[in-house]
Amino acid sequence: MSEREADKEANRLAARLSRYATVGTGLGATAARVVAGRLLTEEPDLAEEAKVFRATLGSLKGPLMKVAQLLSTIPDLLPADYARELSKLQAHAPPMGSAFVRRRMAAELGANWRSKFLSFDEAAAAAASLGQVHRARSPTGVPLACKLQYPDMDSAVEADLQQLNLLFSIHRRFDRAIDTQEIAKEIAARLREELDYGREAKHIALFGEMLAAEPGIKVPEVLGELSTRRLLTMTWLEGERLLDFRESPLEDRNLIASKLFVAWWKPFCRHGIIHGDPHLGNYSIVAEAGRPRGLNLLDYGCVRIFPATFVRGVVELYHGLQRNDERQIVHAYETWGFKGLNKELIDILNIWARFIYGPLMEDRVRVIADGVKASEYGRRQAFTVHQALKTRGPVTVPREFVFMDRAAIGLGGVFIHLRAELNFYRLFNEALEGFSVEAVAERQVESLKRSGLETG
Repeated sequence: MSEREADKEANRLAARLSRYATVGTGLGATAARVVAGRLLTEEPDLAEEAKVFRATLGSLKGPLMKVAQLLSTIPDLLPADYARELSKLQAHAPPMGSAFVRRRMAAELGANWRSKFLSFDEAAAAAASLGQVHRARSPTGVPLACKLQYPDMDSAVEADLQQLNLLFSIHRRFDRAIDTQEIAKEIAARLREELDYGREAKHIALFGEMLAAEPGIKVPEVLGELSTRRLLTMTWLEGERLLDFRESPLEDRNLIASKLFVAWWKPFCRHGIIHGDPHLGNYSIVAEAGRPRGLNLLDYGCVRIFPATFVRGVVELYHGLQRNDERQIVHAYETWGFKGLNKELIDILNIWARFIYGPLMEDRVRVIADGVKASEYGRRQAFTVHQALKTRGPVTVPREFVFMDRAAIGLGGVFIHLRAELNFYRLFNEALEGFSVEAVAERQVESLKRSGLETG
C-alpha cells in the first residue's frame, strides 16, 4: 500500500470511528432509557418512547436517519406510535458550502472540472442524507443535474449500519412477532448500493430501456464522462411537484396516477424489477398550460431486482386469492421464502395479502382506499397482523419481500394523495399480459446485460 493510500485508509478509519462514537453515544443512552422504562412497567408508553427515539435520530442526521424513515414505511415492523413518529424525520442535511463543493468536484473530475461545463451552480438545488444535487449545463447548453455525494459516506453508512443492528436487537427483545434479521440484511444491502453512483447510472439505463415504449414517462440520460462512483451527472428533467396537482380535475389526477402505476408495475411484471422508493419527491410532472402531460422518474438509488420465481409467487398469490385456492396461496408464500407455515399463520398473512391485492381484484373504477389518509394507509391492517403474530409468530420475513411490500404501500400512498379513481384491476392485468416466469427471466437477463448490471 502506498503512503497516499495508507493516509486515505487512515482517514476513512478515523471518520468511521468518529461516527461510531457520535451515533453510539446518542443511541446507547436512548436505548438504555427505553430498556429501563420497559423493566419498570408492564404497560410501556410507546408514544413517549417513539418521541425519544425520533429526537435522538433527528439530532444524529446522516444515513441512520434515512434508515429510520425507511423502517417507518415497512408494514408490520414497528408499532404504530413508532412508525408515526419516525415518519416525521426529514432526511435532509445542510448543503455543502461553495468551497466544499469545489473541492469535492475537483476530487471527482480533476482540477479542471469547471472547463467540462458551460455553467455549474455551486448552490445546491436539493440536499438529502447522502448527497446533494446541483444544476449545471453541458458545453452544448443541455441542462444537467449533478448528484454529488457527501465526503466519507462509506464510513458513515458502515458505522450507522452497526447501530441499526442495535435498534433491531432492542426490537427483538421486546417484540418477537417478526424476526428482523433478514430485514436488517436487506436494508444494509440496498443502502450500500445507494452509495455507488456507478450502479445508479446503470439503474437509469435499465429503466430507460424498460420504459422506452411507454408514452409520457421520462427517464434521464446519464453523461458517463461526467460521472464517477460519487458523482452522477444526468440530464435535468424539468417538471412540477406532484402535489401541485392535488386539486386538479379528476381527469388530470387519474392521468398522473395511471402513469405511476405503469412505471412501477410494468417493470416488475415483465422484468422482475421495481423502484423501491416510490415517494412524492421521486417524481415530477411534465405539464403544459397547467395540465399534466407526462411523468418524470427522478431517483434510482433504491432499485430491487428479483428472481423470476419471486414474480411468479406474486402472480400465483393474486390468482390464489381470486379463486380462494388455499393450496395455491400456500405455494405462493413458500415460493417467496416463508417457512414453517401453518393454517393460523397463513390466515394472518392473508389479512395483509387481501389488503395489498384488494384494489387489483375488483373489475371496477375505485379509489385505492376509502376514507384513509396517506400516512395511515395500511396501518390498521398492519396492526391486526402484528397483534396476531405476537401470539402465533414469530415469522421470518424473506429479504425479497421487504422492499416489495414497502414500495406497494408507498405507491398506494401517492394514489391517496391524488385521490385517483381508476380500474386498478385492468391496469394490473394489462401489465401481466402474456406473463410467464420464463419470459420474465429472459427479459431480465437481456435488460441487465444491456445496462451493464450483473445477472447473478
